[in-house]
Amino acid sequence: MLSQKDIYKKTYAVRRQLDEKLGVRGRDLGHAVRKAGRRLPIAIRAQAGTLAEAEFFAENPKMARQLDGPAMQTAFDSVMAYLRGIDVAEARKDRILGIAGSVGFNLLFVAVAFIGFLWWRGYV
Repeated sequence: MLSQKDIYKKTYAVRRQLDEKLGVRGRDLGHAVRKAGRRLPIAIRAQAGTLAEAEFFAENPKMARQLDGPAMQTAFDSVMAYLRGIDVAEARKDRILGIAGSVGFNLLFVAVAFIGFLWWRGYV
């Protein structure tokens, strides 16, 4: 059985990693995981949900006794391993390159459409 202090330490560590790696903040772990949304894989989101549920149950001592310690430790380890594996600089670079590629394609499409329009009207 995990103590309330241990549960809060684990959930605080996950919330801190979510803030550092994904820029997601929330009033509790459940809120932060919901805000992270699709940036987390389904399995990791489910395990983070298990930790959020444990954080909620830890407020009530009778409910806290029902928590499965090894399952929580496994969920904590997998969520932290995933979050530690995120490279913030690489993610930022990928996002910038994705935006640049999208803008470049749209500019190319507009230029081709404009030239096509001029050719259709007989100016080219």
